[in-house]
Amino acid sequence: MSLHSFVKIQKMPNIQEYPTATPESVWAALQESDRQRKENERFIIERQAETDRQLKESSADFDRRMKKLEELTGGISNNQGSFAEEYFYNSFDKGKQNFFGEKFDDIERNIKGIEPGFKDEYDILLINGKSIGIVEVKFKAHQNDVPAILRKAETFRINFPKYQKHQVFLGLATMVFYPELEKECINEGIAIVKQVGDTVVIYDQHLKAF
Repeated sequence: MSLHSFVKIQKMPNIQEYPTATPESVWAALQESDRQRKENERFIIERQAETDRQLKESSADFDRRMKKLEELTGGISNNQGSFAEEYFYNSFDKGKQNFFGEKFDDIERNIKGIEPGFKDEYDILLINGKSIGIVEVKFKAHQNDVPAILRKAETFRINFPKYQKHQVFLGLATMVFYPELEKECINEGIAIVKQVGDTVVIYDQHLKAF
C-alpha cells in the first residue's frame, strides 16, 4: 500500500469561486456600515435620553418627598415650640409675681427688637419698675442656646433704651432639661424654668443680675 493511500487530498478552492470586489460592492458595504453606525448611535442616544428622563423623574420625586418630610417635621417642631411657649406663658401669667425674687406687674410675649445689629426676639418678658425678666422658651433646649440667651440682656437695653437702668434677669424655660444644660445655666447665672409633674418649677438661687 502506498503512502498516498493514507493521505486525504484536500482540494484547494478555486479563487474564482469568491465574489470579486467591485467599486459598487465596496460602496454598498460602506453605506451599510455607515447605516449600522448611525442606527447604533441613535439607539445609544435614545437610551441615554430615557435614562436621563427616569433620573429626572426619580430626582423630582425624591425632592417632593423630602419637601413633604421637611414640611411635616417643621410643622411638628413649630407645634412643639408653640405648645411650650403657651404652657410657660400661662404659668407665668397666672402668678405674675415672686419670680426671680421679684414681684412683676406686667407680662409680655413675643416682643421683637429691631435695632440694626441688635435685632432679637424675647419670648416672655416680666416687667416692674426696676427689673426685667427675660425668659427664653424652648421645647427642647441645648447648651448651644446659652450664648444667645446671655446676649439678650445686651440687645434688650439697646432695643428698649427706656429700660437702661433696669436690672435684667435671664431665664431658660424648656420642657426637656438635661444635667449638662442645667449646669451651664447655673454657671452663667440663668434661671432654670422647667416642668415638674403638672407644675412649673423655677431654680433661681444662682441667679445673676445683668
